[in-house]
Amino acid sequence: MPVANGSESNPNRGFLKRAHTVFAVLGGVYLLAVISLSVPFIQTHVLYLNHLRLPLFANFDTPEKYGLSPGKTLNTNITTSDGLTLGAWFILADPAYQAVPFPEPASYPALESRVPAALAAHPTILFFHGNAATRALDSRLRYYDAFTGRLKANVLAIDYRGFGDSEGKPSEAGLALDATAAWDWLIAHGADPGNVLIYGHSLGTAVAAQLSAELSNRGVRYRGTVLMAPFSSIHKLLDTYNFFGLVPLMRPLQMIPGAHDFVVRGLVHTFNTLPVVSLIHAPLLLVHAENDYDVPATHSTMLFDSLLEALLPPISPPPIGTASWGEGHWAEFYASVPARAHARETLVRETDVPNVGTLTEFTRSNGAKVAMLKTAAGGHNGVGWQGGVHEVIRHTFGLD
Repeated sequence: MPVANGSESNPNRGFLKRAHTVFAVLGGVYLLAVISLSVPFIQTHVLYLNHLRLPLFANFDTPEKYGLSPGKTLNTNITTSDGLTLGAWFILADPAYQAVPFPEPASYPALESRVPAALAAHPTILFFHGNAATRALDSRLRYYDAFTGRLKANVLAIDYRGFGDSEGKPSEAGLALDATAAWDWLIAHGADPGNVLIYGHSLGTAVAAQLSAELSNRGVRYRGTVLMAPFSSIHKLLDTYNFFGLVPLMRPLQMIPGAHDFVVRGLVHTFNTLPVVSLIHAPLLLVHAENDYDVPATHSTMLFDSLLEALLPPISPPPIGTASWGEGHWAEFYASVPARAHARETLVRETDVPNVGTLTEFTRSNGAKVAMLKTAAGGHNGVGWQGGVHEVIRHTFGLD
């Protein structure tokens, strides 16, 4: 009787071999892709995505093409301290815009000459967008519409160096210079610092936090800062990022000794916001959607808790060798835990915003409010479009 060969006796062997090969190839591609993040050139392009210039072939001189009202937006240039030119839009608050006859007569003063009056009459939001695309992206126009309409504020929106029609290449230090240049432009055109709200979304939260800390250090009293879907640092973002909200980016690396640390040590752009927020002395609002699958809401919690920490009684963890501890040491340790919880309950106020989310607040020792709004919906890009979020911003910063 003939003996069956291996493939006939086990029909699954061929399938298993092919599956093993596929997974090995996918694993190799994953490993190569993640390790490549330690290469500065690749890291820069992945982080900023500034060459993804959407909308394509944008004409920034005609913002009306992208949905803004005729004559409402000034396309302008801002010069940085290191000599680069940035593209920017200054958008009038609705009350300032609606005071102009429509259609605007040819004899009416140029929009640029009306900027100082608009700055004097209405609050202004200095807006820093996230990575990729430009200030003309449709999703960003939804922010401008809400700011100028619901909040009745002017808007200055810039494209960082290397983005849109701005010169240069992006870097962490460079974006900080861009933010300072945008602030200086507003002040040079007559803005009252106390009437300017600094607002960042995603990558822009690191830029907004850095500018806010710089102004606080200079003793400038500005209106406050909004960090929309912030991250605590690029390092922590890599550790918590999930593809499609499901597959952890960095966790498989932890199975390879030294691989995770190798990638982290290679970070050129760190954007470490966690220590920076403690340097912000103005009112601060953190906003995050619970269903943000790009930057988990735990990042906002980390930032919020880091500021609250200074007001709470400390807990000294037991030493590794606790044999030397007597009953008094243990009694003090166990008493400190409920004391800390009680202090938190006393300091922190929690308010339900119906059908929107939960607002958590406390006041710092300098009298500045710190608030965190966790919304039930919105995701990463849409959290700032919600009417309930606009109302929280309006009440938190007195934009009436």
